[in-house]
Amino acid sequence: MHIEPIHTLRQSQVYQTLETSQAGLSIADVKSRLALYGYNILSDPIQSSLWQRWVSYIIHPMAILLWLAGIVISITGRPVIGIFIWCIVLINATFSFWHEYRAGKTVETLKTLLPIHARVIREGKDTQIPASEIVPGDILVLAEGDNIPADARVVEEYGLRVNNGTLTGETLPVRKIADASMRDDLSEIERPNLIFAGTSLVSGTCHAIVYATGMLTQFGRIANLTQWVKEDPSLLQLEMRQLTRKLSIIALIFGLIVFFVGITDVGLPQFEAITLAIGILVATLPEGLVPTVTLTLAMAVQRLAQRGILVKKLAIVETLGTTSVICTDKSGTLTQNQMTVRKIWVDKQLFDIEGVGYDPTGEIIPNLKNESLKINPEILNSFFTAALLCNNARLTAPKVDHPNWSCLGDQTEAALIVLSLKNNLKEDIVKQNYPRIHELPFDARRKRMTTIHSHGDEEIAFVKGAPREIIQLCTHFLHDNQVFPLDNITRLEILSANDDFSCQSLRVLALASRVLPHRKGEYTPEGVERELVFLGLAAMMDPPKPEVASAMKRLQSASIRVVMITGDYGLTAESLARRIGMLTTPMPRIITGADLDEMNDEEIQVILKNENIFARMAPEHKLRLVAAFQNQGDVVAVIGDGVNDAPALRKADIGIAMGINGTDVAKEAADVILIDDNFSSVIHAIEEGRAIYDNLRKFISYIFASNIPEILPFLLTALFKIPLALTVIQILAIDLGTDLLPALALGMEKPEPGIMKHPPRKRAQPIVDVKLILRSVLWLGAIEAILCYVGFFLVFDRNILITLNIPSLYIFFPQDVYFHSSKYLYLLATTVFHAGVVTSQIGNVFACRSERINVRWLGWFSNPYVWVGVLFEILLILSIIYFPIPALILGHVSIPPIFWIWLGSFAPILYGLERVRKTIWHRIGAK
Repeated sequence: MHIEPIHTLRQSQVYQTLETSQAGLSIADVKSRLALYGYNILSDPIQSSLWQRWVSYIIHPMAILLWLAGIVISITGRPVIGIFIWCIVLINATFSFWHEYRAGKTVETLKTLLPIHARVIREGKDTQIPASEIVPGDILVLAEGDNIPADARVVEEYGLRVNNGTLTGETLPVRKIADASMRDDLSEIERPNLIFAGTSLVSGTCHAIVYATGMLTQFGRIANLTQWVKEDPSLLQLEMRQLTRKLSIIALIFGLIVFFVGITDVGLPQFEAITLAIGILVATLPEGLVPTVTLTLAMAVQRLAQRGILVKKLAIVETLGTTSVICTDKSGTLTQNQMTVRKIWVDKQLFDIEGVGYDPTGEIIPNLKNESLKINPEILNSFFTAALLCNNARLTAPKVDHPNWSCLGDQTEAALIVLSLKNNLKEDIVKQNYPRIHELPFDARRKRMTTIHSHGDEEIAFVKGAPREIIQLCTHFLHDNQVFPLDNITRLEILSANDDFSCQSLRVLALASRVLPHRKGEYTPEGVERELVFLGLAAMMDPPKPEVASAMKRLQSASIRVVMITGDYGLTAESLARRIGMLTTPMPRIITGADLDEMNDEEIQVILKNENIFARMAPEHKLRLVAAFQNQGDVVAVIGDGVNDAPALRKADIGIAMGINGTDVAKEAADVILIDDNFSSVIHAIEEGRAIYDNLRKFISYIFASNIPEILPFLLTALFKIPLALTVIQILAIDLGTDLLPALALGMEKPEPGIMKHPPRKRAQPIVDVKLILRSVLWLGAIEAILCYVGFFLVFDRNILITLNIPSLYIFFPQDVYFHSSKYLYLLATTVFHAGVVTSQIGNVFACRSERINVRWLGWFSNPYVWVGVLFEILLILSIIYFPIPALILGHVSIPPIFWIWLGSFAPILYGLERVRKTIWHRIGAK
């Protein structure tokens, strides 16, 4: 049996189809339907437990290898080192878990938008029930200000207007009717006889029959999309996982090679081979990388917070720098989301209105063609009085908990109140002088609204509505404070002014009035709305935010594409896009949600290559477009503020919500919140993201360079029986001690000049590439290893000292026999090697401040944190060498002071060689 859509049925058929009546459902019907359809609630998503998420941070490849290394080294008689390694795993896991954990509260926030109780008709009685117990077939009783608890078909209404902003993002009230809707080009949300859960009544009253509850409502569809949209790992998380996996494999291979070669070819004892293999693991795995990356991102988050940008997820900071496409909502994101009257046409003259939003400050400036012409203020007062009285909105002054002006009711009506207050009208005095006695509500067929007021012995009707409909009812107009018959010439002037406003994509309302004759019978539209006196036109718009136009220029210069995806109409969206400089083509294609439904994925990929405006889009349309951009390799940021944006915010690589006007649902679904709603903050976030990418490369290069002098001792010892120049615990002291603060300082480098002048890096372009590896491992790391081994052998091998003719160095050694023993010389040599790694890393930190230019172009003191880090590592290496307890734990002995002269030369030697390389590289034009 074919069932007609609910919106196509007449009222009587709706009752029949939903098996209910004007008396509502019986208790038995409610129980059976509650069992069939379930409660009218949003279901909770399935989430993994906290302990499961915690475990995932301690069983990744690098962590597993470190767990095993700790076990093996503990079994072989060094439990202190084993415990130390295990602590590193737990510390890294704590960093990751704490900073990446985010409670999934999106659905809980959605629930707060649904009413707790609802009025329904059951068994002929008007009853209040818990909203969760509503079932299909229930008759809702709704009035102005009510939140709608379920999707329903209107069967009776009086002046009904609904705010669908939670579903469409557009807060302008929508007129709703009870008649059948037969048009084929409307989506379900656009149907004039359907109302939806999560929306609210702006004005009027209605009876409506519920046809969908819970997760089957339009609101439930958004909740479902938000729940089940998989939140993919960020680009940085994916790369860190791949890097960890590769380093773990390399470490395991090297360790096994060292173990087997050491036993079979070199003849090392099994215990010593195991120790060397574990040393390879610890040296290859950069234990300090995870906390360094985490702390660097955390500091970037703090810097962004100081600029009004709240980042909820650390790894997303770096992803910001790769943004190539921004999909943005219109109302509240690019615009003020506060309808504002910008121009009026009164007494045949044009006036410009200053000020933006609901703040009632601003001048009314005559745009006079004839400067000698004088404006009669009484005519303006008549116009503004009509705007103030033919109105149901209310302004709310700033408060401590809400610092901005806001409105209750229709935005267009609020804009008229603000306009009147700018003319210094006193709202309370005007309403006292003109008390309202009746209202003819706005009607979609009449396209106008009328309020009737008493004034002295008279009754005056004030009418506002669509200009062409109002003008047809006018027989006179007000000019120079006198009423004249409305002739055809004046009528054409009014229509011409209206057309001029419309061409500027301004929303236009006409205002008129009439002194009513002595009343006989009821107030009816036919009896009141005729023989009107035309007062003027008010042209308004939701103005763009002042910072948006300049932000668009900067985004375009950074080769970042901005695409508008809105629930509003296409022409309005196009006008705004031109005003803010978003469009570069004269004829963009306007694509609606209905158009998108007719396209397959391949067709969507084709249209994305061109400049389009996406209008009248539902949440699932936004979701599909985001996925399409991602499929073609773009890194997509979505900016929105409404409930309808939540699924796309979750799907995007970066979800960005507005902090002031944004709904709680949008803010929960987003990764980034613009606390002050400033669109240009997106520029700062992207700039910081690009700088973070550069800085990550800098300190990864810095860390990798020290891995070479850490790994080589174990390889050379295993292959050639060279004395081990560095111990496992000394490696850990480097990775988690002396290297940590300088690496963090590199993560705090300021953006290099011109960082926003080049295109974003591609999604597939890794942080760790061949260029970085060659520079850090085969160049900087090799220099460090050579310098450190020179120091090691100068101390350890007396023959080398004699051969180099520098036996005088021995005068700095204590004369005790022990201090001339092989054991002492070995401990001193390993201490010198450890100190050599640290001093060469001082030169390395300055070398790594830029991949392309020398420090002098950045400024030696432009990053004071580098100097703090250098001072820290100097003090730390001195303390673990000269203080007895740490020296004993690390196997150090005191270094004679004279040795620091040539240890100190390691830094300028390494930096000098790197500067020569950069200069040569620059001159030959390599990129």
